[in-house]
Amino acid sequence: MAGATSLHINRQAAHYEGNPATSEAAWIKWAIVGVSLAFFALFLLVPLAAVFSEALKKGWAVFFESLVDPDALAAVKLTVIAAAIAVPLNLVFGVSAAWAIARFEFRGKQLLTTLIDLPFSVSPVIAGLIYVLMFGAQGYFGPWLREHDLKIIFAVPGIVLATVFVTFPFVARELIPLMQAQGKEEEEAAIVLGASGWQTFWHVTLPNIKWGLIYGVVLCNARAMGEFGAVSVVSGHIRGETNTMPLHIEILYNEYQFAAAFAVASLLALLALVTLVIKTFVEWQVANSSKNVKGET
Repeated sequence: MAGATSLHINRQAAHYEGNPATSEAAWIKWAIVGVSLAFFALFLLVPLAAVFSEALKKGWAVFFESLVDPDALAAVKLTVIAAAIAVPLNLVFGVSAAWAIARFEFRGKQLLTTLIDLPFSVSPVIAGLIYVLMFGAQGYFGPWLREHDLKIIFAVPGIVLATVFVTFPFVARELIPLMQAQGKEEEEAAIVLGASGWQTFWHVTLPNIKWGLIYGVVLCNARAMGEFGAVSVVSGHIRGETNTMPLHIEILYNEYQFAAAFAVASLLALLALVTLVIKTFVEWQVANSSKNVKGET
């Protein structure tokens, strides 16, 4: 009886080894692939093509004129400034939080993990309103800020705060599972051999997490430059002063300046494409690194 059961199991194993993962008909597989490609084309490629088509609809002269407009340049500058401040801050926090969560046990660890995920569950508009309630003229800190001639809401600091909040989880959320999966044996070995904490971080931890770190930074930067909801609430929509690129696009579109709106939008679309290329490259590097590690073991 046992021999017959073993023979049956071996035949089943041989059957699945020589056959695809599924036994569905070929037309079903091609139908699924076709639906996926059609969805991709309809909801991603067509809108992307429409952005560049509308941007160039009135010719290259209008396109470049829209991009060198003073208000457009101010919006680009403010977007870059907000991202240039928010991304390094989240980089430092993300690495610190990931190291603490992945390497140590302490009270409040689960709470910290939950708080990192908070921007994913809170609407960006709500986040902007929270900052208005805290730092606005009638907010909790409004009188004190007014006395000291400090302005946060409807100014650059408010935009930076809102950008930091919405991009808060990206770096940490990429690094935490990566560092937990890697374990801490290599770092402990380095410390036993006499390395300091700083040397261990630079020569052991950082090389092991570099691709995950780059991946998180790329996503963080893309979100920082494309954020609309939270920034819209705290900016005040002041032309040439507190409008980021997404807000400037909205104003142009509402004023029926469609060519100019799509011209600026094409810059964000190019950013998305560049981000996609970098993301694909990083994923490829991570996959190769994993294969090399498995090959060595």
